[in-house]
Amino acid sequence: SPVPEDAPSGTVVALLNVRDRDSGANGGVWCELEGEAPLSLVASSGGSYKVVTASALDREQASEHRVWVVARDRGSPSLWSRAALVLEVSDVNDN
Repeated sequence: SPVPEDAPSGTVVALLNVRDRDSGANGGVWCELEGEAPLSLVASSGGSYKVVTASALDREQASEHRVWVVARDRGSPSLWSRAALVLEVSDVNDN
């Protein structure tokens, strides 16, 4: 669902859960965001992550933001997967 442009910094916009069925160090996974958007990724426990707003949103500047969520395992060689994340920004009457 769209996030209003007046949402404060730190607003949670998505929850992610990643896992790898390997055991030991090969089963460890970490994530990152690729792309330019006012978003950041905050790690929680057990492979859970929150995507939060990192700065103010301005619908007049951009009505949506697209980033890639990239998950990599700690195996050797490292395997990875990625998924697109689209954040829609809703307008708030700021006149």
